[in-house]
Amino acid sequence: MDWFPRENYLKKIRDFYHAADIIKVITGVRRCGKSCLMETISDELKKSGIPEENILYFDLDSRKYNKIVRADQLEQLIQGVKDVQDVQGIKYLFIDEVQNVDGFEIVLNGFRGTGEWSIFITGSNSYLLSGELMTKLTGRYIEFEMFPLTFEEYEGMKEYYGREIAADRQEELQNYILEGGFPRAILLDSMTAKRRYVQSVINEIFEKDIRRRLKIRNKSTFETVQKYIINNFGATTSLKSLKRAIEQTGTPISEATIARYIRALLDAKIIYECQRFDMKSKKSLSGEKKYYLADLSFYFVQNTDNRINYGPVLENVTYVYARSHDYSVSVGRIGKLECDFILRDNEMHYSYVQVSYTIALSKETEDREYKPLESIKDNYPKYVVTLDSLLQQRNGIVHINLVDFMKNGKSF
Repeated sequence: MDWFPRENYLKKIRDFYHAADIIKVITGVRRCGKSCLMETISDELKKSGIPEENILYFDLDSRKYNKIVRADQLEQLIQGVKDVQDVQGIKYLFIDEVQNVDGFEIVLNGFRGTGEWSIFITGSNSYLLSGELMTKLTGRYIEFEMFPLTFEEYEGMKEYYGREIAADRQEELQNYILEGGFPRAILLDSMTAKRRYVQSVINEIFEKDIRRRLKIRNKSTFETVQKYIINNFGATTSLKSLKRAIEQTGTPISEATIARYIRALLDAKIIYECQRFDMKSKKSLSGEKKYYLADLSFYFVQNTDNRINYGPVLENVTYVYARSHDYSVSVGRIGKLECDFILRDNEMHYSYVQVSYTIALSKETEDREYKPLESIKDNYPKYVVTLDSLLQQRNGIVHINLVDFMKNGKSF
């Protein structure tokens, strides 16, 4: 199949296509497009003149290779490719879902050490990078974290495959919010089919990334925690407040169990943790965190109500957009005020972002969004992000329309 090119990620990886000394690790929630990205890279290599015999591709989740679970089996698989030893020049090795193999790091480091292999691997959860052996590879691999489609990718992919795009940009944003950003879902016609697909993704994550590793005995208790976290994305939470709220549903649970289940959701990349940061003391606020969803469809698939609460929803859209564009993201507190997001890019430049559906309702609404930014006294860029069509400027703070901003792939 001709895959939609995820240029936002391809441009980050291209400089490393031929690097035989660095393992390229692509991580992200299941079904976000990692396999298609690797196939796109493989196609780009072929189009650049790399012979097909120099490219090896193994999907360890496929029926053909799903019994490859030990390091010696993986090595035999690679070495067993006909005539691979006679291939001239760099060989390009692609392995999908490599975390299925115990001790894969030893095998890959052995091939990496020869200087003859450029290695690309994917994994659907954080266990891929958490083992002792992966720690020993520090400095010898580079991680590229992948997310489901951002809004501009969602529109781009629909256009690429000839799917209908709403003429009204805000209606299209609503479609994106309700449908989510899993690439396969775009090719499905009905909302029912899309929701059923996302539910299958959740089930697959639980079976492959959570239950087998954590040996969860009480699935219903885990699902209660999962549903509560997903339903309250974007809200400031602590273990104590979570324990109180969950026990009110009639489910007795300890803080340790909640912490363990949240870690499972984080490792499976269903949710992302956003630390809260006190801008006066320059310290993280212990215990107080926000969680955002890898994809908003996780929320809508378990709720029959399609009404959109634009406050947390637009925060989530902005969070995923920023993370996919390589920003580190935290929540800022300035005295009693809160800045929705503090962003930091790879060059250690900061920017500050307030997110709101609109500031056009009243002067009070406008002041509420501007005051946290006005209280920050440094000269880094500051943004108020809304869906307003009429934009204004105030004290050097830039007012932007989120849809237009994302559509153009702009940086903060």
